[in-house]
Amino acid sequence: MNATAKMLEGVSALQGLRVVEMGQLIAGPFAAKTLGDFGADVIKIEAPGSGDPLRNWRKILDGTSVWWQVQSRNKRSIAIDLRDEEGQALARQLIAQADVLIENFRPGTLEGWGMDYATLAKDNPGLIMLRISGYGQTGPYRDLPGFGAIGEAMGGLRHLTGETGRVPVRCGISIGDTLAALHGTIGVLTALYHRKVNGGQGQVIDVALHEAVFNVMESLLPEYSAFGEVREPGGSALPGIAPSNAYRCADGVVLIAGNGDSIFKRLMTAIGRDDLGNDPTLADNAGRVARVVELDAAIEAWTQSRTVADVLKVLGEAKVPAGRVYTAKDIAEDPHYRARDMILKQVTRDGHEIEVPGIVPKLSATPGSVRSSAPRLGDDTDAVLAELGLAAEAIAALRARNVVA
Repeated sequence: MNATAKMLEGVSALQGLRVVEMGQLIAGPFAAKTLGDFGADVIKIEAPGSGDPLRNWRKILDGTSVWWQVQSRNKRSIAIDLRDEEGQALARQLIAQADVLIENFRPGTLEGWGMDYATLAKDNPGLIMLRISGYGQTGPYRDLPGFGAIGEAMGGLRHLTGETGRVPVRCGISIGDTLAALHGTIGVLTALYHRKVNGGQGQVIDVALHEAVFNVMESLLPEYSAFGEVREPGGSALPGIAPSNAYRCADGVVLIAGNGDSIFKRLMTAIGRDDLGNDPTLADNAGRVARVVELDAAIEAWTQSRTVADVLKVLGEAKVPAGRVYTAKDIAEDPHYRARDMILKQVTRDGHEIEVPGIVPKLSATPGSVRSSAPRLGDDTDAVLAELGLAAEAIAALRARNVVA
């Protein structure tokens, strides 16, 4: 190990980066969590008394959501009343010392508090401001309220989920919010690179929920543009790609992706259908799509008489991508997850040990880590304000006036 490598040993990739998070619920906080996992100092501003509503979403353990424990690890919590002018002044002081500001309020909210980008950039020209909203900061819909579910619908995803002729279904999680968060994180890292390498100033990153969803919709729009074709729901299949579907087994369901040309031949050999594997009309995807109903029937005729374990064993030996449908219990018991540190034990600040998802992606030299558990509301108010130079007496006075908590 050379001297430079030894000096950097144990250094986090984003160590020294200061992030102020003014978001709540999912999109903004997930982006901040991602940066925090890799070493950024994330200061989360919450409303005194109530805090982020996510603290009370879904399953509650000892008064706090277990989801909160994942979403807010590696963060510090400061409770400031942003509707109070003194509170706004404190927030501006924090932002003046930050590299990144993340917010996911409705457009115009920060402007109403005197925290538009132009004003903030006067004190901090290098500030990178990530703004996540339903429809973006511009356009005719900008002032409409928008949650992840609406973004999924407008982005085209919801129309494709479920089965033709039935009400579209959700995918089970708030995927629109998370996609927006990941696009926002990419934007932050891109802007940081520009600032450092190209000597650029800070800038605003504008992420709309529906645009983040639309960006991953593959050939949805080009197909409509070129052919006038509106893609329809495919149920458990992947329309236009064959064979790729969920197939019933004797004791459950298995997913099989036999849509590569050579993979298809191996799949057909494995299920005893070399007649299909050697059929020249099925040698490419276009030919297989034309006969997808026949192929799905042939595959399921083979899987239905076998257990999931048997199917996976045979297809694994044939090097055909296949897998069973995992529940939370399956994930928790799977040795591969644990071998890759994708299930971590985390102790909450109330003393409960819970298992939480690990950190993605895996960096070889500067891996992410859980440095601190999710904070209680205002756990770090005094420490953060002291870093701004406020004396204990001044902090106590602000608390007495309900500006901070």
